[in-house]
Amino acid sequence: MGVRLDTESAGFIRAEGEKSYPRECFGFLIGRLDDGARRIVRVEPVENAREEEAKHNRYLIAPERFMAVERAARKDGLDVLGFYHSHPDAPARPSAFDTEQAWPWYVYIIVSIEKGRSTDMTAWALQDDRARFNEVAITIED
Repeated sequence: MGVRLDTESAGFIRAEGEKSYPRECFGFLIGRLDDGARRIVRVEPVENAREEEAKHNRYLIAPERFMAVERAARKDGLDVLGFYHSHPDAPARPSAFDTEQAWPWYVYIIVSIEKGRSTDMTAWALQDDRARFNEVAITIED
C-alpha cells in the first residue's frame, strides 16, 4: 500500500506545518483506493482542539468535525483515507503517543518542521495488531 498525492497537496501540508509552528497542525487525507494505493485528491485542515498548553506536541479532533468531514467526503464519492500532522522540531516518524492514538487501515503523513521550515515528509500505516507503524511509500505526482 502506497500513498499518492499531487504536488499542490504536498505543498499545502508543508505550508500548514510551517504556518502552525511551533504547534502541531492536523488534517484529513481524502480520496479513494486506486490499485492498492491511497490516492489523495483533497486535504482538509482541521483546527487543533487540544488544550492550548499541549498543542506544541499533540493534536485532537472534535468528534463532530470528524463526522462532518467524513459525510462530506462520502457525498463526493470519496473516503477519509488518513490524516496528516506536523512534528515541530522533531523527526517525521510516529511518536509513542501517535502509536497509542492511531487506528489501523488509515495512512498517516507526518511532516517535520525544524525551526519553522518543513523538512522530511513521511507516511505510515499502523499494523492491524497495533504493535507498530510501518513506513509507506509516498509518491508525489504533478
